[in-house]
Amino acid sequence: MKNPPIFYLVILLLVTGCFSQKDFIAEYDFNYSANFKRYKTFGFIDNPEGDDEEVVQIIKRTISNRLGSQGFKLQEDKPDLLVNYKMFREEVKYRGYDQPNFDYWLQRKGAFVTEEDEELRPEDKEKDENYNKVKYSQNNGMLVIFVIDNKKGNTIWQGYTPAAFDMLSPDLSTDLTRATYKVMDQFRVLSRAR
Repeated sequence: MKNPPIFYLVILLLVTGCFSQKDFIAEYDFNYSANFKRYKTFGFIDNPEGDDEEVVQIIKRTISNRLGSQGFKLQEDKPDLLVNYKMFREEVKYRGYDQPNFDYWLQRKGAFVTEEDEELRPEDKEKDENYNKVKYSQNNGMLVIFVIDNKKGNTIWQGYTPAAFDMLSPDLSTDLTRATYKVMDQFRVLSRAR
């Protein structure tokens, strides 16, 4: 090797590039009364906050791609599901719930789910169907995605990840896409419309 310093510089850049990517950890809650087997279409609620159009398009495109891959069809007029999101840009206290594993619960109710990634522990399967509150407050921001039953008007699923987005960062598009996908990856319902 003639230029070992250049080789080491390239290796160092590759390694630091891997470390700079954010790892978003997503959680979710769901409504026990929802009939996840009957939903086939989805649409979006316009967010009144007036987020930057680029941010709106990134989030909507990511959600549409994920739901589309699960057999849901985008429908503007009277969809089964309405999807909305909220970006908190500062520390927020948020309440979630400790519930049974969503995939396991869906399968028990006869719904189709995407392939399971891991073997469930028995204690995750056998949690009761209560809404056991969990408080989240150690974050510098949060992305929350709501899935709403359009006929009943109630939230049937919400996913969230602690995330502080730098709106001026050149990596904003990548970070938003990764965070949104990480949250939507928890909504593992397959539509019967497939």
